[in-house]
Amino acid sequence: MFDNDKTINRKRRQERVRDRVRGTDARPRLCVFRSAKHIYVQVISDEAGKTLVSASTMSEELKNASLGTSANPAAPDQRERTSVTKAKKVDAAKKVGALVAKRCLENSISQVVFDRNGFLYHGRIRALADAAREAGLKF
Repeated sequence: MFDNDKTINRKRRQERVRDRVRGTDARPRLCVFRSAKHIYVQVISDEAGKTLVSASTMSEELKNASLGTSANPAAPDQRERTSVTKAKKVDAAKKVGALVAKRCLENSISQVVFDRNGFLYHGRIRALADAAREAGLKF
């Protein structure tokens, strides 16, 4: 069903966390998914079983902005290209965090429960969470 040990371990962590983290109508769950190129966020009410707000690097508002997730072809060393790409992905995650916070506040959602979805809380996940907090979400 799953490709490798990393994915299996993440699914196990996800199930453990999901037992404890539930989104209500008053305080929905902010769920993050990180792929190799993009990051996706949904604010979910588990009581109603509905997605209330969503944002991603594929959102129209961010699609036109230069997120720059591709490698730098002029870089002579592979490590340099990777670090440039990772830095730009973190910047993109910050923009997505600010966007989801803005959309939540427009829908009168000020408090959420953070669900990192089995991913480690560092890098893009942490950048997204910090940006959402700075934009006004409480969790």
